[in-house]
Amino acid sequence: MERKVGTISRGIRCPIIREGDDLVKIAVDSVLEAAESENFTLRNRDVIALTESIVARAQGNYAKITDIAVDIKNKLGDETIGVIFPILSRNRFSILLRAIAMACKKVVLMLSYPSDEVGNALLSYDDLDEAGVNPYSDILSLEKYRELFGYKVHEFTGVDYIEYYSEIIRQAGAEVEIVFANQAKAILNYTDKVLCCDIHTRARTKRILKANGASVVCGLDDILTESINGSGYNSKYGLLGSNKATEEKVKLFPNECKDLVLAIQDEVLKRCGVLVEVMVYGDGAFKDPQGKIWELADPVVSPAYTDGLIGTPNEIKLKYLADNDFKDLSGEELKAAISASIKAKNENLVGNMASQGTTPRQLTDLIGSLCDLTSGSGDKGTPIILIQGYFDNYTN
Repeated sequence: MERKVGTISRGIRCPIIREGDDLVKIAVDSVLEAAESENFTLRNRDVIALTESIVARAQGNYAKITDIAVDIKNKLGDETIGVIFPILSRNRFSILLRAIAMACKKVVLMLSYPSDEVGNALLSYDDLDEAGVNPYSDILSLEKYRELFGYKVHEFTGVDYIEYYSEIIRQAGAEVEIVFANQAKAILNYTDKVLCCDIHTRARTKRILKANGASVVCGLDDILTESINGSGYNSKYGLLGSNKATEEKVKLFPNECKDLVLAIQDEVLKRCGVLVEVMVYGDGAFKDPQGKIWELADPVVSPAYTDGLIGTPNEIKLKYLADNDFKDLSGEELKAAISASIKAKNENLVGNMASQGTTPRQLTDLIGSLCDLTSGSGDKGTPIILIQGYFDNYTN
């Protein structure tokens, strides 16, 4: 019988993960137990995905804020540090800001406006227009900002992040000065030692600062790249991708985990005789149209994946074929013609009109986003995702 179902994304329940747990065994056991419970079977090219959180938890990849403070002091000194372009997040950045403030005497905190890098808004563009402010050139002091815009809170969290971040710095024992600007070099009017806290634009920010005379430039990806006093670390991303674990500790983005995905792939092959793909995923790469927030606060969607997930989709647009090449066909004749076109398609459809409107993004970004939407970030209890049929097409 012809298959009537395409892609299926399932959240797989598993035990609460603790440091030292055998994730290979837990992941494979959980998927196979779900298959037995729900009466489905694994197939070649199914995708098993694990959220980065459980990988880092199993690795024990945590760090105390005191250890973070030591590394910041070692790299940027203990006087005045410019902290630029952080995201507005209680979970992601507030605890890192506390560690920064513990390391130095003064923090000059330069916030981008009207929103941070991922879309958390301090203001709207309408607010800027009404005030006659040019965000591309104008540098605002805290006093000028308050005079123009007053006190505003975040639409979803109800937090005034300007006051919230200021208070964190003061409580940690440092002096604070707030500046609003979108040109990285503006921070050099206050200090030449700068910690860049942006995520996806960090390479450009660092380059601009160095070209304009900064004496020390670090990114969050340069902090905790090796263990401090026995702490966890991430050799590639440093503090990027970290989350608050407790009031005194952060969970870091998982360290090298390519071996993990290969081991899970190998275990499934041994036990089931099918070759699945495996990946670790963090934040999805989607943007919320209501709040204008881009979900991707991690440095990448996927820090590790098997080789079958390298690349981009290579698809043709069925409705383009139906409306153009085969507009005079219908029924079984149309189905046969489209099926033949799919089977005959080139390995690379870049530039082919039949592929227009398909998704030219990395497979790991697409699949990781689907996983993140499936698992959620709350109490679903499904940190492992099984995706079946993703690589199928109309002919399967």
